[in-house]
Amino acid sequence: MVKASFAHVRAWVFDLDNTLYPPEVALFDQIEVRMTDYVANILGVDRRQANHLRDHYWRSYGTTLAGLMAEHDIDPDPFLEAVHDIDFTVLPEAPDLAAAIRALPGRKIVYTNGCEPYACNVLRARGLDGLFDAVYGVEHADYRPKPEQSAFEAVFALDKLPPQQGAMFEDDIRNLTAPHAMGMRTVHVAPVATPQDHIHHHTNDLAAFLSQLV
Repeated sequence: MVKASFAHVRAWVFDLDNTLYPPEVALFDQIEVRMTDYVANILGVDRRQANHLRDHYWRSYGTTLAGLMAEHDIDPDPFLEAVHDIDFTVLPEAPDLAAAIRALPGRKIVYTNGCEPYACNVLRARGLDGLFDAVYGVEHADYRPKPEQSAFEAVFALDKLPPQQGAMFEDDIRNLTAPHAMGMRTVHVAPVATPQDHIHHHTNDLAAFLSQLV
């Protein structure tokens, strides 16, 4: 039944954080600490205010970086390099997920609000490198973040990906709104389901879900 709803899919698009690795790894906790430090240093505020701004910009703009660019005109590249300088050894390898992704027919890409070098480090640590036809970061959308539809359009145009033939896998339900509007099959990857009209499927086990599709 599930497999039939993906029969038309020729392009499989995966978010990275908390999607291609489990949230309990808490990798993003490391990034949030580094973001708070960066905000404190560049804006000259204490860590309490910096943490508030980090979260506020994420909620308001889609990413902390987008908020900093919009309100403080910061250079994005030093920010991306600094906040993604973290310990990747906490990531376990994922042979079952690797096998499930490898078996998918068609084109497979990663699209993250992080940067491409960071994504490649995560994939390498998970044993998922070499499985994807392309890896796109926020820099490929001119630093516009998901959930902006223009960001998706920029990346999909770059990839020559027809959205109507694609499926999008994401942990953040906000980031599935635009793919749904563009005609993609949407899958929410999270421990708990959050029913929404723009979500077609939910899974708390990506490898097991993908294994149903081949």
